[in-house]
Amino acid sequence: MNTIISWLEALSQQIPVTWFVLIGSLVEEIIAPIPSPLVMMLGGSISAGQGSPLIFICVLALIGALSKTLGSLIIYFISDKAEDVIIDKFGRFLGISHSDTEGLGKYFGQGKRDDITIFLMRAIPVMPTAPVSVIAGLIKIDLKTYLMSTFLGLILRNLIYLYLGYTSLGALESLSGGFDSLEKVGYLILAIFGGIVLLWMYRKRRQGSVLTMIDSLTNKVTRVLKKKSR
Repeated sequence: MNTIISWLEALSQQIPVTWFVLIGSLVEEIIAPIPSPLVMMLGGSISAGQGSPLIFICVLALIGALSKTLGSLIIYFISDKAEDVIIDKFGRFLGISHSDTEGLGKYFGQGKRDDITIFLMRAIPVMPTAPVSVIAGLIKIDLKTYLMSTFLGLILRNLIYLYLGYTSLGALESLSGGFDSLEKVGYLILAIFGGIVLLWMYRKRRQGSVLTMIDSLTNKVTRVLKKKSR
C-alpha cells in the first residue's frame, strides 16, 4: 500500500493536476485502504502552489466526484455479484435469502430520506466511501438513487479536502494523517452497522419461520377438530 501511495505522490508531480485528480480518485476509490484525503488534499496543495485561483478547486471537485462515482459503481456491481455467491453458499446458515437482501435495498431506496442518507454518508469526510459502495451493492439499493446521491455527496466531500489542501500547505501531512485516523472510526461505525443489519435480518427471518410453523400447526389442529366435529 505504501508503494501505491508513493506512486500517487510521484504521479502528482508528473502530470497536470486535473489528470492526477481523475486517475488518483479512481485508484483511491477502488483500492480502499488508501487514505481518502490523499488525492484531494494533494490536488488542492498543488493548485495553490501553481497559483491557480481558489475557484479552480470546484473544477477539481467535479472531476474527482465523477471519477470516484465511476469507481464506486464498479464496486457496487462487484458486490452485487458477490451477494449472489455469498447467499447461495452461506445464506442457509445465516437464515438469509436473496429476497431478504433485495427487500432491504428496496426499503432504503425510497423517498428523499434515503437520498439524504446516502448523500451524507458520501459527504462526511470521516466516513469511508468504499464500504458504503459494498453495502449498497450487497443490498441492491436503487441504482439511480445511489449514483445521484453519491455524485452530489462526493462533490461536497472533495471541496472540503481540496480547500484544506489549498489553504494549509505547511500542515498538509498532519491534516491528512488526522483525517486518516478519524476515517478508521468511520470503518468501525460501518462494521457495527453491517453487523446490526445482519442480526436484524437473521432475527426477522427466524421470527418469520416461527410464525410459519405456528400457522401450519394451527391449521392442522383446526382440520383435526373439524373432522372430529363431523
